[in-house]
Amino acid sequence: MKKLILLFAVFATFTFAANAQEIADNAIGLRLGDSDGFGAEISYQRALGDNNRLEADLGWRSGNGYDGFKLTGLYQWVWELDGNFNWYAGAGGGFGSYSFDNNNFDDETFFFVAGDIGIEYNFDIPLLLSLDFRPELGFGDFRDDLDFDIALGIRYQF
Repeated sequence: MKKLILLFAVFATFTFAANAQEIADNAIGLRLGDSDGFGAEISYQRALGDNNRLEADLGWRSGNGYDGFKLTGLYQWVWELDGNFNWYAGAGGGFGSYSFDNNNFDDETFFFVAGDIGIEYNFDIPLLLSLDFRPELGFGDFRDDLDFDIALGIRYQF
């Protein structure tokens, strides 16, 4: 009976270990989407455990008559869908600033809260592709609305 219990425990351990998702300790790359003119962001992810991580994104934009940047920080939970597919959800926020070349608008700093939900594919090589949806609620004179950001991410894992 002891051997049967030991065999079952070993089998269960290997089964659970085989089904655990693997998220990289670090990942850096680009997040390409559109959120109030910030179409490309440099993105960094740092694992905090087996199924959670922090993500920081920095976007900047120079347009006709304005310059701006946006910094976003998110806490994410990651769950395995199937094999190398994962899905994730998170929450966070950030701040940004617009600077205008003409005098029709004052420079503007804004704050926002954000949610995040997406899917990702973890290749056998150190490449991670993701597609996510990030609603952002802004607070500021220039940006005081709800914005929906959809983006494709490509990151190198290390």
